[in-house]
Amino acid sequence: MEKEQFGSRLGFILVSAGCAIGLGNVWKFPYICGENGGAAFIVIYLACLAILGLPMLICEYAVGRGSGKSVMKAYDVLQPEGTIWGKVKYFCFAGNYLLMMFYTMVAGWMLHYVYLMITGKFVNADTAQVKDTFENMLNEPGVMMFWTMVIILLCFGICALGLKNGVENITKVMMILLVVLMVVLVFRSVTLPGAEEGLKYYLVPDFKKLSEHGIFNVIFAAMTHAFFTLSIGMGSMEIFGSYLSKERKLTGEALSVTILDTLIALMAGIIIIPSCFAYDVQPDAGPSLLYITLPSVFNHMPNGRLWGTCFFIFMSFAAISTVIAVFENIVKMTHDATEWERKKCVLVNLIGVAVLSIPAVLGYNILSGIQPLGAGSTIMDLEDFIVSYNILPLGSILFVLFCVRKNGWGWDNFVAEVNTGKGMSLSHKLRWYMNYIVPTLGILIYLGGYYDMFKKSSPAVFIMWMTIAVLLVAGILAIAFHKGKKTE
Repeated sequence: MEKEQFGSRLGFILVSAGCAIGLGNVWKFPYICGENGGAAFIVIYLACLAILGLPMLICEYAVGRGSGKSVMKAYDVLQPEGTIWGKVKYFCFAGNYLLMMFYTMVAGWMLHYVYLMITGKFVNADTAQVKDTFENMLNEPGVMMFWTMVIILLCFGICALGLKNGVENITKVMMILLVVLMVVLVFRSVTLPGAEEGLKYYLVPDFKKLSEHGIFNVIFAAMTHAFFTLSIGMGSMEIFGSYLSKERKLTGEALSVTILDTLIALMAGIIIIPSCFAYDVQPDAGPSLLYITLPSVFNHMPNGRLWGTCFFIFMSFAAISTVIAVFENIVKMTHDATEWERKKCVLVNLIGVAVLSIPAVLGYNILSGIQPLGAGSTIMDLEDFIVSYNILPLGSILFVLFCVRKNGWGWDNFVAEVNTGKGMSLSHKLRWYMNYIVPTLGILIYLGGYYDMFKKSSPAVFIMWMTIAVLLVAGILAIAFHKGKKTE
């Protein structure tokens, strides 16, 4: 596989944003925003993005461009002799695979709902019937596996076409169409009778809610979402950094991607929240919002079948853009490890992802008795927990520590790479902040995620999981502080 680069800056921004824009932005951000004070929360969230998400994204891009390799080789290329940063590659590779083992299934749900909307499945259906449709889908492994395979074949097929002809060109078109669809849906939502209350709930600052929930809890919620929204930590963004030219400084590029990701999240909220309020439906967080609440809302709208179809096409684009980005990372990591040609890398991983996605599909039906995280949990929940609560946060912390520590790439090398080209520079004055504050905040959020996840469990279960979390933090710190044979 020849050294590849993006054909344009716009291509890089749209592909990176496509990777960052995921289903979580749509089914979680609007809800937590409204719940925690609307515009007041947005201000706090933007601040958290600036102080935590953006520095981590810059680090991941820098490692990619500085090495010219996927994360499978990047640490090996940049690390000082005798250090063990390269061990992280297995951690990252596993994360990409684990994510695709269930995310391809969820993306398949989106395509299935496009089909259901087009064929009029929800016309005149009440909420109970809409709920039954979702549950029936989960109980039919053949249906779910069919749509999962459509996603896998489609997205790997795009990767097989190459970076420019496949990933960049097709993702650019999808992202442009996604934005157009969102603008149309925003207009439809805000013009609905009764939408004003939803806009007020979502966008008008409510400082009373800040005090009700506790300012610390609101800040933690904002920081947690900022931490996860950019898909950093397992090399999915790093690979796009490796495809970047040296023409522009990385701070401005990372900022552009962050802004676009945030705008999409905000627009998703403007689509969803006013629509729910217009028809007196409480917006939920999670899959129920997409697959039960919103189809019920569209049923009440004039031309709801059309608007519902447009919405699920938009959601499909958001999901598919993420899958393509992660598949591209998997393909490039495989190439860096084996030197296989792109098409062989695509074929081998297509088979691998297809086989390994089966447990998540069966976890809702045939294997529903397997509840690894307690009563009511599924195999998908375990896979999501490993990725979202472990690999993404720990990987992000490692990227930062690698860039700033003397026994890693080192601050001077990192800043020199970030500030190569035209555009916004990263100040040397941020060295102490990125060396100490960013990793500390990352660790606190990581441990806080575990606490929230298991605080209602029995004391023995809670202590067990918190002990695991502490040991994993100790593990990444051991990697970060291992000095090796030669240290400047």
